[in-house]
Amino acid sequence: IIYFLFFIAVFSTAQDIHFTQFTYTPLNTNPAQTGLFDGDYRVGGNYRTQWWEVPGLPYTTFSCFGDMRQSSKKIGSDRIGVGFLMNYDVAGASRYGTTQLYLPISYIKKANADSTLLISFGLTPGISSTGFKTDHLTFDSQYDGLQYNSTLPSQENFASFNQTKFDLNTGTILQYTYMPRGVIQAGFSAYHLLPQRLSYFNNQQIVLDRKINLFGQCSYPLNELLDIQLEGLYSRQGKFHELVLGSLVYYIFPVKFRQSVFAGIFVRPKDALIARIGLEYKDWKFSMAYDMNTSGFKAATNRYGSIEAGLIYIIRKKVSFYAKRRACPIYM
Repeated sequence: IIYFLFFIAVFSTAQDIHFTQFTYTPLNTNPAQTGLFDGDYRVGGNYRTQWWEVPGLPYTTFSCFGDMRQSSKKIGSDRIGVGFLMNYDVAGASRYGTTQLYLPISYIKKANADSTLLISFGLTPGISSTGFKTDHLTFDSQYDGLQYNSTLPSQENFASFNQTKFDLNTGTILQYTYMPRGVIQAGFSAYHLLPQRLSYFNNQQIVLDRKINLFGQCSYPLNELLDIQLEGLYSRQGKFHELVLGSLVYYIFPVKFRQSVFAGIFVRPKDALIARIGLEYKDWKFSMAYDMNTSGFKAATNRYGSIEAGLIYIIRKKVSFYAKRRACPIYM
């Protein structure tokens, strides 16, 4: 509670990139997700294209990450998670782009003896760079009285075309495993704890608002073959807010196949209806989402929202086997 109230207190007065499949960009959703998975190493990526029906407005967003857990005698059964995260986003006729490079770290604490209750605290320091181009932009001053004339000066005096800032994010997660295949996660995260000024005219009052995420996920086995998973994410940044809610149904093949398929429906109220399908095979996880635009903007998008694809691969160390004794000589 103290942790939550402290970071609420630092919030003050652009928006960040976002993904529909927030569980496939775990380090973006909450820094405390770093190292919080079943395995030794994890790599993944997510690609999103949005509003391609609107001329000059399509958004393209890409993210990739990798993380791992480390143990130490000094911290006993607790773990430290470390990783990297890269985001790239470009949009509009100005090709306004955002590139972010982060090095997340987390401390995963075992809250009970059997490790069914875990608490993770995360911190994500990094670099965020934004910028744009004017090659394909038009300005009122380039109208010569009869028509647009690209040779006329724009009369815009930009102080800079790109900016690079140090960024800092943080978060915490509570994870409870209440039965086999039954897991509950709940987390809070805060972004841009340091001021992020974004003016290209040296206007100190234009800043990137701080953002908060509230995240929840619950898996429950219906029977030997079916699981249901509920997911929700609430984000608020300045006066803008977003809510994504939905559920997935998993069909689990017999254990020897190590495979499952899933499908589900999500909603972003007053904005989009989302369909998701995916496949988990051994240590691979793949998911696709399609957003159908339902807001007033559908007149421009023709209801086409976005297509998004996510991929995660988990690597597990092979434990070497050494026989302590043999029942009989190997030559017999």
